[in-house]
Amino acid sequence: MPAKSSAALQRQTSRASASTPADAPWLAVNPWLANMPWMANMPWMAAAAEYAVDAWQRSVLFADVMRQRGNQYQGHLAESAPNVLDFPAEVILDGHDLPRPCNYCLMRITPPDDTPSLPNARPFVVVDPRAGHGPGIGGFKPDSEIGAALRAGHPCYFVGFLPDPVPGQTVEDVMHAEAAFLEKVISMHPESAGKPAVIGNCQAGWQVLMTAAMRPELFGPIIVAGAPLSYWAGWRGRNPMRYSGGLLGGSWLTALTSDLGDGRFDGAWLVQNFENLDPANTLWRKKYHLYANVDTEAPRYLGFEKYWGGHVFLNAVEMQYIVDNLFVGNRLTSAELITSDGIRLDLRNIRSPIVVFCSYGDNITPPPQALGFITDMYRDDAEVFSHDQTIVYATHDSIGHLGIFVSSSTGRKEHRKFVNNIDLIDVLPAGIYQAQIADKTADTPHRELIDGDYVMSIQRRSIDDVRAIVQPDPESDRRFAAVAHLSDINLGLYRSLVQPWVRAMVTPNSAYWLRLLHPLRVSYEMWSDRNPFAAPFAEKAERIRETRQPVSADNPFLAIQTAVSTAIEQSLNFYRDIRDDGYEKAFELIYGQPWVQALAGLHGSDGAAVRVHPGTSPEHIAFVKEALAHRQHELHQGGALEAGIRALLWVHRLHGEADERQFNLARSLPRRESDMSIEDFRALIRRQAGLLRMAPDAAMNAIPGMLAHASPDQIRLVAKAVKDLSFAVPIDDSEESDLKRVLALFEDAAAKQEEKQEVPTKTDPPRTPRTPRTAASRKAASPGAPSVAPRKRTVAAKKSAAATTQPAGPRKAKKVP
Repeated sequence: MPAKSSAALQRQTSRASASTPADAPWLAVNPWLANMPWMANMPWMAAAAEYAVDAWQRSVLFADVMRQRGNQYQGHLAESAPNVLDFPAEVILDGHDLPRPCNYCLMRITPPDDTPSLPNARPFVVVDPRAGHGPGIGGFKPDSEIGAALRAGHPCYFVGFLPDPVPGQTVEDVMHAEAAFLEKVISMHPESAGKPAVIGNCQAGWQVLMTAAMRPELFGPIIVAGAPLSYWAGWRGRNPMRYSGGLLGGSWLTALTSDLGDGRFDGAWLVQNFENLDPANTLWRKKYHLYANVDTEAPRYLGFEKYWGGHVFLNAVEMQYIVDNLFVGNRLTSAELITSDGIRLDLRNIRSPIVVFCSYGDNITPPPQALGFITDMYRDDAEVFSHDQTIVYATHDSIGHLGIFVSSSTGRKEHRKFVNNIDLIDVLPAGIYQAQIADKTADTPHRELIDGDYVMSIQRRSIDDVRAIVQPDPESDRRFAAVAHLSDINLGLYRSLVQPWVRAMVTPNSAYWLRLLHPLRVSYEMWSDRNPFAAPFAEKAERIRETRQPVSADNPFLAIQTAVSTAIEQSLNFYRDIRDDGYEKAFELIYGQPWVQALAGLHGSDGAAVRVHPGTSPEHIAFVKEALAHRQHELHQGGALEAGIRALLWVHRLHGEADERQFNLARSLPRRESDMSIEDFRALIRRQAGLLRMAPDAAMNAIPGMLAHASPDQIRLVAKAVKDLSFAVPIDDSEESDLKRVLALFEDAAAKQEEKQEVPTKTDPPRTPRTPRTAASRKAASPGAPSVAPRKRTVAAKKSAAATTQPAGPRKAKKVP
């Protein structure tokens, strides 16, 4: 009997092997399926069996990845300073040791051995957002902001934080800590080519700008990525997150949540708000993508989940300040925020270039919220020039919020170009610009002057261009103003009537269990090795990986799976659109009512704008007048270098475009001092641009006089550099005509200098001593001439002379009495 059974099994196995299709290796693992009579006659049954095996294996592998996710979450929480940095770092300055302690710290990123920091290179400081997640997203992978800075040879620093804030810590404490960190970085790089460049992501973006408004002298160029600055702005029908404050009755719910947390706000609630924006991704797409690509997707998924699950906390006073003054009150861009020591936080006080990077695919910080601060602060281009501020914006067509500072593609493209051209950005004259990044092709002129595979160009823009993106809506502002007023009322009622009772009932133990039972934390906690049902999946998954039989790409059941997934995703997107449309209509219906606005203290008949413009202070008016008077004296000052810069700016005054090729060629301009720093070069360019804006004709007519003391060779060398720089990018006929006029000016000046050198110097005859004359005799000799008193250098004149030799530094923030 055993022998007969063995022979039968061998015959069955041989028949199965003979009938196993080459494209169905799963039948070799399950030979009994091949001998079923319906397998040969029903191909769809074979496809179903193949799909069933694959689906079972995928399910086990998926469960194992989720088990690893839970274990990773537990291990991450156990770390003393959890972060997701992909680079080694050491703590340089701990915020706990500062006069105003906080949970932030300054870390120095250790550069790789193959790319050490270059001598005198400008340091970069990357500040990570504290918006519910832990730190490290700015250096999450090699192709990141930190990676781009290190690759370019810049010393790099990172500002991170611990999960728990210092008791009593405030937003101002963090601002003072960031200022102390920059002072430390500056002291460590006394020979740097410029002040530190600072990158702020998301929440860190607006916090960095607040610090820069308070201490502008510490900052080099500032790059803010995905940072909301104008919180009422948005496109109708597309940005529903801004309505949540009004639909929830204002910021009283923030106070309640902090009270239930025993004085701390759980950042997991912020993360849940992000997830609620896209239910299709949260409930289906993200996990389905892992399931469908479980053989290759696990490392990427686990890496991101390590960041996404690292929830942190904020003090109640911090979160309330943020919601009341920013998310609901929108007081940052109207310069209404005043620090406890009397400093008004006016973003117009920032003297460093501000680079804003945003995306049309970002549903958390859409372009109107990222760029709306420009239209909030400035009414026209003249105001931008009068405040001597440089703003550069760059937009992405489709990438999402996290992709702005996480995606490898943006790290290789946008962030690398920002870093490589940071000096070009730093020397831009005052005004609004747009940075555009294009592919470098074989036909690109001067390809040798371009670093990498992309070329960055910068075009001049106007306030109207920004307004076309932001699309300000006074009626919408009126509704949000009503929300802000009613929020203050509701918060006052809560604090007076409810808060004492809540605080009396809350204990540290109840706050602990409330945090532990948060839905997001439960999703991580419930499936790990601590769960006895999850632990066995590790061994099962390992065996499946050894005998993995993926389904064929043309399997019809796989196509059905994909179609079902698409239908589920579309259904959730449909639900999202209906929900968001309902939010918007409810918001407009409630806060658009005249009686609701009247209850909020808004007057409907006076027609006054509810969006407060920051205005112009008497000090600024006096500053502008003094600057204009000072520039009148600067029209004829300078030599060949100043003349070349002025001529180049004049040629491109209408085109308003420059790129990295021109800047790299500009380094060839002869300098009066070989060690001119980037700060001095920046001041020179901004000064010449200001003179051309003030009096273009007079500025150009002054060029021959500026060249009067230069040699012919030096004049022609500068003229050649101007010509090369002008042709580095395509120019139109008008610009070419202006260039010919400029070159003619320089050639005439060179010819005059040659004539002076050819004329022999005359020998002066010996002077005859003059007889001293009295005042009366002088008056008698020229009765019609007025007497001229000897000149004295007044205090104002001394200040003016000093200002001509030293570039103007940043104005200090004014204290408000």
